[in-house]
Amino acid sequence: MSWRTVVITKKAKLDLRLGSMVVRGEETKKVHLSEISILLIEHTAVSMTAALLCELMNRKVKVIFCDEARNPCAELIPYYGSHDTSAKLRAQFAWDPMVKEEVWTAIVYEKILQQRDVLLQIGKTKAAEVLGQYLKDMQPGDASNREGHAAKVYFGALFGISHARATENAVNAALNYGYGILLSAFNREIVSNGYITQIG
Repeated sequence: MSWRTVVITKKAKLDLRLGSMVVRGEETKKVHLSEISILLIEHTAVSMTAALLCELMNRKVKVIFCDEARNPCAELIPYYGSHDTSAKLRAQFAWDPMVKEEVWTAIVYEKILQQRDVLLQIGKTKAAEVLGQYLKDMQPGDASNREGHAAKVYFGALFGISHARATENAVNAALNYGYGILLSAFNREIVSNGYITQIG
């Protein structure tokens, strides 16, 4: 059972040897591939062998590459995530639009609910009440964009009313990094179950 997230933060060469990933940098270290869940390449001066990449894909290890600012910019995923990928893809393309809308609504509802709970935990009750009202106002497919309004209230309560998610600063860089890692984890689960992420 894989459980490790391995992060490569410095210049290194990665290759495969006897079922392990060998990391050659200032020191040489080995990690058995069966232990790796996610491999995060934070440094742009890392080289990897094709043999290692192929074996990582065979074992369904998520590989995430970061840019020079150390923000996740790409990920490597296998073509086939499960034994019945083609059947699952046909089913995914045939999903009923109403079902997709219901799922989207449930996801947005849960997101706003969790944001409200965080605000309650840190004593921001007024902002939490606003999010509670947004939950009551939810429409199918979030037609009224409660998610966007909730995000503005949530981040304003956490970081101050002048905070903007589009601004380049340390807080947003850390949030973007975290979101990149979470997105990759979700993508890994979707692909490993035989579906594709491109069509939602």
